[in-house]
Amino acid sequence: MSKAIVAVVGRPNVGKSTFFNRIVGKRVSIVEDTPGVTRDRIYAEAEWCGVSFALIDTGGIEPDSKDVIFSQMRAQAEIAMDTADAILFMLDGKEGLTSSDRDVADLLMRTRKPVIPVVNKVDTATLPADFYDFCELGLGEPLAVSAANMLGLGEVLDRIVEVLPRGGTNEAEDDAIKLAVIGKPNVGKSSLVNALLGEERVIVSEIAGTTRDSIDTPFERNGDRFVLIDTAGLRRKSKVSDDIERYSVIRAVAAIERSDVCLLMLDAREGVTEQDKKIAGLAHEAGKGIVIVVNKWDLIEKETNTMKRFQKDLHNELSFMAYAPDLFISVLQRQRLANVTDLAKYVAEKRTLRVPTARLNSLIADAVMMKQPPSDKGRRLKIYYASQVGVKPPLFLFKVNDAALMHFSYARYLENRIRADFGFEGTSVKFLYRGKGEGDA
Repeated sequence: MSKAIVAVVGRPNVGKSTFFNRIVGKRVSIVEDTPGVTRDRIYAEAEWCGVSFALIDTGGIEPDSKDVIFSQMRAQAEIAMDTADAILFMLDGKEGLTSSDRDVADLLMRTRKPVIPVVNKVDTATLPADFYDFCELGLGEPLAVSAANMLGLGEVLDRIVEVLPRGGTNEAEDDAIKLAVIGKPNVGKSSLVNALLGEERVIVSEIAGTTRDSIDTPFERNGDRFVLIDTAGLRRKSKVSDDIERYSVIRAVAAIERSDVCLLMLDAREGVTEQDKKIAGLAHEAGKGIVIVVNKWDLIEKETNTMKRFQKDLHNELSFMAYAPDLFISVLQRQRLANVTDLAKYVAEKRTLRVPTARLNSLIADAVMMKQPPSDKGRRLKIYYASQVGVKPPLFLFKVNDAALMHFSYARYLENRIRADFGFEGTSVKFLYRGKGEGDA
């Protein structure tokens, strides 16, 4: 992409996530005193002295670890380093120089990228006695910082700006379609992300809850630009037993809010569960575009009309979002994966669809003639006119004699008529009602 990229790497628990959060000015990465909490790369945009760049937080590197999660974290950090234009090597000023630091330094020197050594947890103006031991790494004089106390961060940012390549453009990402991959743990979200991107972008494991962070990746498909947001699997609240899991749920909800279209992933073997309904409800209430992606369809024994029966059950269980199209895939067998982005693009376009006012009011007039509006105590609802006042999601304003007379069932009838005539497949549609004397704002 056009923005320069800076990766923050180092051993576990040296303060990478705390530093990352201070720089980007918000809680983007999970900060917890547990080794291995930041397991995947986390992207965020940062700016200093007019220079914008993307900052990547990575999982801690354990060079010789045989643990499956730590070894995959190391691979993720290596991908981040390959992607980066510059690398911040975070070290622990309280623990001092370790043999693992030397091993990581050797790994970094082989990248032939600019490396900035940063010694964290230096909480006073007096440097620790062993501070200059870090010069043995051969990466130049280190910078002393305290990420927790926000000391020395300006010097680090100055150094970043010095080493970043010049001449890059800051092309806006606003026109990219933002896709949030949502669903319960272990339905295949991370596998779908990896398949769409063509690289091992997110750690895939049979351990439930492996993906704890929401991570963003820009990519292109057939000339269309997307940003893929892979979210932590949402669990029932009773299963949210520690702070790390809670952060993940909050982040997943935030990912839904940031998205244009949510890919709601279900496990074909389980059907629609109560937790699936709750997750779907989050996206529906947020007014997002929704595509229901039924994964592991290859594991279902097929008979005549198997898919039709599944679709009927699916839309019965998710009746509040009957507008959402469904797609049956197998990530493992790479079946119908190309249709995912095609359908997401289609839904994104529907969220921005605008209806001409004249056509809308003609439709409303026909609908009123076909079905008389409700009445209460001798007063009948009158619809004077309607207009579309917003998109993402489509928002319609109805000027009526008394908003209290608009019954839920009649509002649903009007919505169904509008959908039948204009489409809006995959997106919720919102309505506002203004009575006589009420402002249109």
